Amino acid sequence: MAPPSTAHHVQTDVDVARLREAVAAGNIPTLLAVLIEMTGDDRWLADRYHPTRPRGMDDNRTGGLSPEIRDEICDAAVEAMLAWHASGRPPRRQLDEDTIAAILDFTAGEPVPHEFAPMMADIVAGAIDEGAEDGPSTDTSHLSAIVIGAGVAGMLMSVRLAQMGIDHIVLEKNDNVGGSWWENRYPGAGVDTPSYLYSISGFEHDWSTHFGKRDEVLAYMQAYADEHQIRDRIRFGIEVDTADYDEATQQWTVDVRDRKGTRQTLRARLLISAVGLLNRPKVPDLPGHDTFTGPIFHSAQWPADLDEPGALDGKRVAIIGSGASAMQIGPAIADKVKSLKIFQRSPQWIAPNDDYFAAVGDDVHWLMNHVPGYREWYRARLSWIFNDKVHPTLQVDPDWPEETASINAANHGHRGFYVRYLRDQLGDRDDLIELSTPNYPPFGKRMLLDNGWYAMLRRDNVELVPRAVRGVTPTGLVADDGTERDVDVVIFATGFHSDRFLYPMQVRGRSGRSTVEAWGDHDAYAYLGITAPDFPNLFILTGPNTALGHGGSFITILECQVRYVADAISMMARENLGAIEVRDDVTADYNRAVDEAHARMVWTHPAMSNWYRNDDGRVVAVLPWRIVDYWLMTRSANPEDFVTEVAAERAVAP
Repeated sequence: MAPPSTAHHVQTDVDVARLREAVAAGNIPTLLAVLIEMTGDDRWLADRYHPTRPRGMDDNRTGGLSPEIRDEICDAAVEAMLAWHASGRPPRRQLDEDTIAAILDFTAGEPVPHEFAPMMADIVAGAIDEGAEDGPSTDTSHLSAIVIGAGVAGMLMSVRLAQMGIDHIVLEKNDNVGGSWWENRYPGAGVDTPSYLYSISGFEHDWSTHFGKRDEVLAYMQAYADEHQIRDRIRFGIEVDTADYDEATQQWTVDVRDRKGTRQTLRARLLISAVGLLNRPKVPDLPGHDTFTGPIFHSAQWPADLDEPGALDGKRVAIIGSGASAMQIGPAIADKVKSLKIFQRSPQWIAPNDDYFAAVGDDVHWLMNHVPGYREWYRARLSWIFNDKVHPTLQVDPDWPEETASINAANHGHRGFYVRYLRDQLGDRDDLIELSTPNYPPFGKRMLLDNGWYAMLRRDNVELVPRAVRGVTPTGLVADDGTERDVDVVIFATGFHSDRFLYPMQVRGRSGRSTVEAWGDHDAYAYLGITAPDFPNLFILTGPNTALGHGGSFITILECQVRYVADAISMMARENLGAIEVRDDVTADYNRAVDEAHARMVWTHPAMSNWYRNDDGRVVAVLPWRIVDYWLMTRSANPEDFVTEVAAERAVAP
């Protein structure tokens, strides 16, 4: 695999034939946006060139425009590029938010609310974060930090702390960076967000497929670590056991251990958790688990010996669970194993996606790297399609007559679409249609993308078992109806402790109470999901109510959180603060609004359970807001939200 590219390069000589070839393969709405930006000519906003709302892979690329109009746009784009070269390749035109909003509204093929303009302007401009590259502007010597975790969140935070001149270390339990992408190496692992959206702002890569697969995503993360020398600040193989806040010194004391059991105590003024949400595997305590004679493991703990070619050939395999991980594993191994049994407690809603395995061609890479603005406008387009567009349809209509099937008219339309797709894919298999049709509203659980799941179910060697597993025998599994099935390999695709934040660490705040004592074991809350009362100088990335239930790239959320934390730390540096603690009333008001918003949304519907909610039914994992709302909420830290203390002493190096 070629290493990811890390910079935007524009060629110095014009290869006209190559330019025409690449433009002909480009995304027409994106080329149209680039053309409008480059020429400043409003005639390209005429109805003749207005794309239609994309309804599939081909519509997304062509904009639903006729071949003649597409050719006209492509020819004009080539001429604009040649003129740009002839004029000495000047910097891109700076567009105001209103212009960007108008262009996106036109090229999206449907209205894009103007309130999205500021966020889209950042994407189109290629902005990372204001001031990120300027280095420290104030004295930060009284500040130091410990970051826990070297996944995407921890790496983003480390880069920002380094830019701010904050002395810090990163503690990572694994042997390399990447977090979940390092741990989850099961067959078929990949993203369910488009690659060019699931990317770090400003860190570019020529993605080989429209939806990145695990090895390429991990290589991308590792290249980011290389680019910013992040490994120099990481201590690998380290687990954090406890963290205690000392009010007298305004410091966190963190007790850690390595794999040999050697313990060490570290201290820093700032403690930043970047341990993630889908981090600790959740394995049901099934009777007989220890008696099974073959491999039995969680999907996130895939054994190295099963990575070997042919390791599963001829094996009888069982997957417990039918969610996102199972959906990726099943189709990836079904043609290798002797038999595959999938134990499903409840079916999932599955959306078609023609792009899931589609390659991104060299022509598109060429456009990304040679046409100014193409990459940014393409990402903005993806941001609109995959981020917040569906959010309004997730609101419960209190007058809607359906009790379980749907929550409003639009949601009912979604249901009809997904059921038609399901029936089309399963054909004459009425038994599978019945077992695969959910009895709850679409989006009530995480929506999944069809990567060959329905085709896999039709295979002769695959059995869909509509049962939970109640026990394990030395040779197989016992379903909850008492039937037994012999298998050679058992895979738990049973998810993670998504309602146990900071688990299994013991984090104790100003009062001496732990987060579990303050929140409850499964009922975490925090202001913006980032900071909580009684825990000064503690910042949580991927905290409560910040995961995405409706779509979009979680990297976007992480960048929002890192920006917010950096702004809070900048305030500490400017004002020589030793402690900053969010106010109780601010946190209470925010979380009251979170709960009220969730109460109006599909994932609190009683017809199903999901990993978003705790056992009491409170949503603790996902964000109720649109991404654009959260983007605005986290633009800066409001000093009035915090109780602050002047620094009592200089920082202790971590």
